[in-house]
Amino acid sequence: MNDALTRLLRCAPAPAERVVDEYRDLAAEVADKTAGDDFRAQWRTLAGLGVLRRTGGGPDGPGPVTRGLAAIEGIGLAGVDPGLCYALTSQLFGMQHPLRTALSTRDQDITEAVEDGRTLLCHALTERSGGSDPLSMASRAERDQDGYVLTGAKAFVTAAPVADLAIVFARTAQGRTPFALTAFLVPLDTPGVSRGETFDKTALPTAPMGELLFDGARLPATAVIGQEGSGLGIMSATTAWERALILGYALGPMRLLLERTARWAREREHFGRPMGASHQVAARVSDMAMALHRSRIQLYTLAAALDAGTTARQLAAEAALTKISVSEDYVRMTEHATALAGVRAFVPDSGLTADPLGPLAALTYAGPNDLLRVGVARQLGLPVEN
Repeated sequence: MNDALTRLLRCAPAPAERVVDEYRDLAAEVADKTAGDDFRAQWRTLAGLGVLRRTGGGPDGPGPVTRGLAAIEGIGLAGVDPGLCYALTSQLFGMQHPLRTALSTRDQDITEAVEDGRTLLCHALTERSGGSDPLSMASRAERDQDGYVLTGAKAFVTAAPVADLAIVFARTAQGRTPFALTAFLVPLDTPGVSRGETFDKTALPTAPMGELLFDGARLPATAVIGQEGSGLGIMSATTAWERALILGYALGPMRLLLERTARWAREREHFGRPMGASHQVAARVSDMAMALHRSRIQLYTLAAALDAGTTARQLAAEAALTKISVSEDYVRMTEHATALAGVRAFVPDSGLTADPLGPLAALTYAGPNDLLRVGVARQLGLPVEN
């Protein structure tokens, strides 16, 4: 990226920008070497760089949340596959940070193994019958002596085909009460647990997605995360964290997209002049820069608030608005880049190949944007229903 554009986009705090640069350089050294490795091997390599460590702070460094966001942006800027960046972001902000108290005090060994890449978590909430309405779930965990018997199935779970542990939400009471659900930490080699269908995806295909099946799996009482009946609260926390920062995975790809599009507009000869001399082309490139600038400010502002001790649930509205804004800006950036690349956007190895499906899929992560808008409207006092 040229110096002028770099200065324009340096809108994160200076310590965070240093972490972005550090992880871009670290990941650049291993990205090409590991590109042909399987998912778990690449995961361990990047975890070995410290991407999943919840460390930070000190007088000269960013807080742990900001540091994690900057590390994710840095590896994306190094060209690490977006699907892998997405899965790492989901692990860090959708599971590790929101569950740090519940898991770190009881399962220190697990926490350390997750941070160094030896153990991989997945978040098993969605079922084939739905995911946006968690109180409609059918999976259940019934009391049996000093533990539980888990029955049901979870679908569309990122990393399910390769994960070691699952955070599983199941019904422990009847009805649609706030205390009907409980979260469990389930080793996937537990008898009665199996992996069902693996889903091929057109968006972020390198991030494995699959189904988990529970056929009378016996769990000890210590498998409960928090306490029985607290599942909805835990889900709210993990969802708020994910909405706040899941789009951090897109910052690196967005910056690379802007860089290559600006270079193409400068160098492409069109009607006897550089293509970028056209006001219409210049406006598209400027809109791309504005979208990225806005996205970085929003994500790093939320990360700073979380580092300052504001809870994710207190930031629920801001998280929803940020997720909506960044995902839609990602789509618009891709549309602009595709328009300027022309047919090359659809030609492999052209150097301008576009991925419209990845950004479109971002509109659905951590809840479809339409449902998030409903939640924001409710917080503004509108009596809107689902």
